[in-house]
Amino acid sequence: MSCILHIETSTEVCSVAVSEDGHCIYHKEEMKGPSHAVSLGVFVDEAMSFADSHAIPLDAVAVSCGPGSYTGLRIGVSMAKGICYGMDLKLIALPTLQVLCVPVLLHRELPEDALLCPMIDARRMEVYAAIYTRGLKTVRETSADIVDENSYLEYLEKHPVYFFGNGAAKCKEKITHPNAHFLDDVYPLAKNMFPLAEKAVAMDQYEDVAYFEPYYLKEFVASKPKQLL
Repeated sequence: MSCILHIETSTEVCSVAVSEDGHCIYHKEEMKGPSHAVSLGVFVDEAMSFADSHAIPLDAVAVSCGPGSYTGLRIGVSMAKGICYGMDLKLIALPTLQVLCVPVLLHRELPEDALLCPMIDARRMEVYAAIYTRGLKTVRETSADIVDENSYLEYLEKHPVYFFGNGAAKCKEKITHPNAHFLDDVYPLAKNMFPLAEKAVAMDQYEDVAYFEPYYLKEFVASKPKQLL
């Protein structure tokens, strides 16, 4: 087990948390953003002061790595890398869409065969989305989707599919299949990152601090349809 500082800035929400031995022991979030450039430094300083005042040494920094807001991700990842450099800590990168799934899996009753479709808003009827099982096994990789009446039908015909995240609300009028379920008020928050971060620690999955970039800025941009560039 370990003590991890968590940073999440992929959407309009700015949040920071500290976990120890698989439990969240401190968290703070600002829901009114985007004001990450102003808020994040203060939040991180308060979180690190909390850990220091309780004599809890940090072992790693976990950051939500996208997809999401270009500016938000750059701010969050830059902060995480700076802390790792300055304190010689390990860096953990967590996919934002998986972070979105954590509160749904922990606090919602879902059918055994349910699929999860977290969505990050892009613009117009465009979203970044992936599809997972309840065990967070990837059914469909992250993709930039233009949502219409036929979106996700191959999954909706066989499973109840739960849509959530800040891109889901605008899809309700388009996705009307009876197996489509929409969950409100689900946000990517730092306080929900610890189960994924602990798994990364157990599997020794760390990033190269010098070369790591957010998913949005690297692999995902290269694979996006031309409409989204």
